[in-house]
Amino acid sequence: MKIGFISALLVFISIVGHAKSMQVDSIKLQVEGSNAYYQKTVKVDSNITVSTIYIRALQFMASKNFTQNYGYEQEGKLIFTTTQDLNINDTYSSDDLETVNPYTVQFAISIDMKNKRYRYTIHNIVFYLPTETGNRRLTLYDVYTKTNNRQPKRIIRDATKLITSFEKYIAILTNELYEDIQHKLLIHNSNF
Repeated sequence: MKIGFISALLVFISIVGHAKSMQVDSIKLQVEGSNAYYQKTVKVDSNITVSTIYIRALQFMASKNFTQNYGYEQEGKLIFTTTQDLNINDTYSSDDLETVNPYTVQFAISIDMKNKRYRYTIHNIVFYLPTETGNRRLTLYDVYTKTNNRQPKRIIRDATKLITSFEKYIAILTNELYEDIQHKLLIHNSNF
C-alpha cells in the first residue's frame, strides 16, 4: 500500500514538474512613446556560451522559416524578420457556424546574447487585417491605443482579441526558442 502511494506521488510530482517546465511564458507589452514592443531577458544554463546560443538560435529560427537580416557572433546579435498568417479565434473547426478571423502580421525579432543569458526583442510589429477593399494596416501601437481610448466596446474587444492572439503566438515561439537553446527536450537527452 505504501509503495503504491509513494509511486503515485512520485508520478504526480514528475508530471507537475514537467507541466511547469512546458508552461508558456507570459509576454508583456512595453510601450515607450509611440513604440510598442515585447522584450525579455532569459537566463540559461551556466555552461551555455554566446557561441552556443548563437548557433542554436540561428538553427531554431531557420526551422521556423524566419529570414535572417543580421548576424554577428562576436557582437552577440541576431536579427530576423517574418510574416505570419494567424487567426484571431483560439481554435477553428470546419463547422459552418464558426467564422474564420484571419490576419497577417509582420515583425522583427532581435536576439542579443551574452554568456549564460540572452534577450529577445520583438518589434516593428504590423498587422494586416482583411477588408472588403484590401488589407487594413495597423501597427501594434495603433492597436494598443484602441484598447485604451474612449472607443466603442466592439472596437476595444476586437483590438484586445488581436493583441491576445499575437501574444499567444509569440509566447509559444519564445518558449520553443528557450527549449531549443537549452536543449532540454527529450530528443536531445544524451542518457539512453
